[in-house]
Amino acid sequence: MNYQMELDGFLTYLMIDRGLSLNTKENYERDLRSYLSFIKQQSVEQLNQIEREQIQLYLIELYERGLNTKSVARHLSAIRAFHQYLIIEKVCVKNPCDLIESPKLTRDLPEILSIEEVDALLESFKQDTPGDLRNRAMVELLYASGLRVTELLNLRLEDLHLSMQFIKCQGKGNKERIVPIGEVAAEVLDLYLTIARPKLLKKPTDVLFLNRFGEMMTRQGFWKILKKQAQLAGITKELSPHKLRHSFATHLIENGVDLRLVQEMLGHSDIATTQIYTHISKDHLRGVFEQAHPRSGKTSTENEGFFSQSLEK
Repeated sequence: MNYQMELDGFLTYLMIDRGLSLNTKENYERDLRSYLSFIKQQSVEQLNQIEREQIQLYLIELYERGLNTKSVARHLSAIRAFHQYLIIEKVCVKNPCDLIESPKLTRDLPEILSIEEVDALLESFKQDTPGDLRNRAMVELLYASGLRVTELLNLRLEDLHLSMQFIKCQGKGNKERIVPIGEVAAEVLDLYLTIARPKLLKKPTDVLFLNRFGEMMTRQGFWKILKKQAQLAGITKELSPHKLRHSFATHLIENGVDLRLVQEMLGHSDIATTQIYTHISKDHLRGVFEQAHPRSGKTSTENEGFFSQSLEK
């Protein structure tokens, strides 16, 4: 049985009716191809013959492949949505996922870079070639703005407002937001635009960050650049673009920025998503307490010094 027609119909439905991004659509497609390949091996002739037990067997296989709970839950979500679409299209009359509970997710706190590690990363860039200047500009901007990597790579020239030190970006659901970037990032971007980008340009385009072929930098390309630079900077943590976003948010909250402002800069629709960063900064708050609170065990002289510095700021 070839399920391609139903799968293609579902993917089109995701893009047109639900307005999901290309990246999300590709994730659904990858997960569902894996699922349908498994179903074929179960000798299922028709999609309306799929039973709950077969889906449960597939989830078990995913665990046996080494997938974590979050990944298995994502697969189940895609399968559930696909079967719901089949009901809409009258291919099936029931959803075999209805009685399957999603795996219980524990929310792991994202690992971040310390401020010292971020400084080491940014200072490790050379400025010898157009590629060096571009790489520094991308990473500097990513940390200065907290953008998602897709948002970063989709930036256009018209999105930059360097004299006022802010950028515009299109977030999830095509929601536009304004993000401040600071003086250092603005200067590094100006250097890239003035010196490096003209040398990378092969044909007219308004794409901001170009690869050596004059085309839009890919996520995979940027990921490789970041991993290589982390090694040069002596950073032993596994580094990803999203880890810089986590670091950006945590460092802002540690320095007293209001949670609502961080939510707006990150483009979170729900503040509950942003609140995870308040948990990450507990260690920082504990350190402040130990320095400042009269019952923390620190000497009064140390505490007086801390309060004096705080008042001077």
